[in-house]
Amino acid sequence: SKLKCAAKKLLNDPSVVVDDALQGITAVHPGLCLLEGHRVVVRSDIEKVKSEGKVTLLSGGGSGHEPSQTGFVGRGMLSAVVAGSVFASPPSADILAALRCVCGPAGCLMIVTNYTGDRLNFGIAAENAKAEGMKVEMVIVGEDCALPSNVAHAGRRGLCGTILVHKAMAREPVSAPNFF
Repeated sequence: SKLKCAAKKLLNDPSVVVDDALQGITAVHPGLCLLEGHRVVVRSDIEKVKSEGKVTLLSGGGSGHEPSQTGFVGRGMLSAVVAGSVFASPPSADILAALRCVCGPAGCLMIVTNYTGDRLNFGIAAENAKAEGMKVEMVIVGEDCALPSNVAHAGRRGLCGTILVHKAMAREPVSAPNFF
């Protein structure tokens, strides 16, 4: 007999695919945890990281790649990642919750791709965090070899280059006096 398959993807429910992915990633990686009530993956040793006096690193974005940046949270990389819905920027409330979790006395650098929603929501969260007294800075990564520079569009998106910035900033962590 022949098998028939109607589905092309392994999804329990498309409406919760991001939440399922985040729960799965944190379930199989003991060094990661999920910030309750938010789509935020955090290093499980974040309190130790903050106490070491180094600037923490936060990134994130839409989850069209189920959510790709969560694979870069951990030792020698990011402190946390905020995941949005599929192809949508994370809400500023989740980003602010992540900043409250990871931002220690040394501050936090947010590494953001050059998407309009990401720039807007991470920017709003940064301003709110600063109003609460946190040291927060944001760098926009705008490299994208897929888009020619002479074409009118919103700008280069920073897809591949963002990963290099994550690693470069984590490799040579900076102390707050040298950064802020």
